[in-house]
Amino acid sequence: MTDISRQFYDELLADLEHNRLVLPTLPEVALKVRDVVDDPDSSIGDLVKIIVSDPALSARLIQVANSPLMRAGRQIESVDAAVSRLGMRIVRDLATSMVMQQMFQATSDVTDQRLRQLWEHSTEVAAICHALAGQFTKLNPEQALLAGLVHDIGAMPILTKAEDFPELLQNEKALDWVIKELHPRIGGAILRSWNFPPDLVDVAEQHENMGYNSAATDFVDVVIVANLQSYLGGDHPLAQQDLTKVPAFAKLGLSPDVNVIEMEETADAIRETQQLLSI
Repeated sequence: MTDISRQFYDELLADLEHNRLVLPTLPEVALKVRDVVDDPDSSIGDLVKIIVSDPALSARLIQVANSPLMRAGRQIESVDAAVSRLGMRIVRDLATSMVMQQMFQATSDVTDQRLRQLWEHSTEVAAICHALAGQFTKLNPEQALLAGLVHDIGAMPILTKAEDFPELLQNEKALDWVIKELHPRIGGAILRSWNFPPDLVDVAEQHENMGYNSAATDFVDVVIVANLQSYLGGDHPLAQQDLTKVPAFAKLGLSPDVNVIEMEETADAIRETQQLLSI
């Protein structure tokens, strides 16, 4: 830890504790899409009305609906046809993914690179979460995907604020220390401000708690396993974690030495889901 990282940490913590930290806001279109999809009385028509008000989102969904991943022959040219092909829950997740990706932008090259890496990591973890939930749990795979997308959201305002600390930006280890220490708490604050459900707030706050061991298998377990799997073979500190001491693996019925990214049951699904999120 350096003097500048301690100063930065102290300022961030004070801002967080006194509600002065500027948290990112989820664009209105994503909130409206979530509300409609989660309303059992809503229809595809209700969802289409919201999507067509956002040209960028409309174009993205039509593009995804026509992608090879959908394995459909007929060309889609309208939003209502795209929503019908994709399904309302996939549309909700894609809408959240798209607006979040737009938020991962910076004014400096150093921060921009870090945010891009963070987004790529988030989409990989989301894809692994989707496969794990569908294959090894009774949890909703789409909700697990969303959990993976937002698990590191707390790092975003840290990186944004770091643009005012050029010396810290040039010290990768010092910045990594601040992110490690504070991004779970900040992530929880962000998801509460977005009115996300408590089980996803728990994901943001607990996903790096390797001893996490709730009574039942939940989204935190799925994200912990997916996060660790994403770092296998790399130089991230979590790649050195003793997986035999992580309860989440046993709760999912997985051996600690498994590689779900290469497993026959999950490899194709992970690759295709990540491609879908990256279109």
